[in-house]
Amino acid sequence: MNEQQRPGEDLKSAVRRKGSFLQTLKAVAWSFFGVRKSSDYEKDVGQLNPLHLIIAGLLGAAVFVIALVLLVRWVIGSGVAA
Repeated sequence: MNEQQRPGEDLKSAVRRKGSFLQTLKAVAWSFFGVRKSSDYEKDVGQLNPLHLIIAGLLGAAVFVIALVLLVRWVIGSGVAA
């Protein structure tokens, strides 16, 4: 860290990054599958807003859990699991 910077300056500059929320959603979706090139990862680290990443990660996790619950309800309701 640069000695002239205050402790919160790195976080403030990270939040000001210009990566779009759609770009963040795409990066989070690929990371859920575990398929990501290291060069794309490095590009994302430099461009994406950490606040967007947190929100997109929570949304992705919620969609994943809801999809699993709906799948289980469908399988149980169809009688396939019996």
